[in-house]
Amino acid sequence: MGLEPSGEVYLPDSVSTAVKVLVLGPFAVGKSTFVGTLSEIPPLHTEETMTRTGAVADDPHGITEKTTTTVALDFGRRTLSDRVVLYMFGTPGQRRFLSLWEDLAHGSLGALVLADVARIEESFDVMSVLEDRGLPYAVAINDFSSVEMPPREELREAFDLLPGVPLVSCDARDRQSTAQAMISLVEYLLTPSPGQSQESA
Repeated sequence: MGLEPSGEVYLPDSVSTAVKVLVLGPFAVGKSTFVGTLSEIPPLHTEETMTRTGAVADDPHGITEKTTTTVALDFGRRTLSDRVVLYMFGTPGQRRFLSLWEDLAHGSLGALVLADVARIEESFDVMSVLEDRGLPYAVAINDFSSVEMPPREELREAFDLLPGVPLVSCDARDRQSTAQAMISLVEYLLTPSPGQSQESA
């Protein structure tokens, strides 16, 4: 699978397969940054400036540079090979957008759940929606906080992940790192295994 962006706005004629994946996660976890970093075309962002009232409802968790919030979706594209293209749809992280998460799940092959190790419990709503819909997912911890990263097995237990579900770390600002996280999801989706069932334990 390709790691380097094609740089082309238009897809080559050889592309025959389009794969839709979601980039989900709680508020202020770096979803827009992730999609923008990985996309080979200028990403589509639907962001609005956060107001004081909005900051009360949507706690930025001490991220003082957080001045905007996604209100519909982020969209990006990444060509994986001369035949396969990946379309990424990032969603708002607030629970009030639950219906949008469910709508965007239609036609999706799977999802990458972006998480913050300091706010693990805030990922559960998104994971529950995916499990209810039977949509496979991988978890990528955006390693941007000052919190020390626990051992991998402790993290798997904290997220209550089934044995086959990928758990990786990444930096949403780094193209190589985001590509590796997305590849872990795509490889998981394309390699059926008993652990791929998303039934709740």
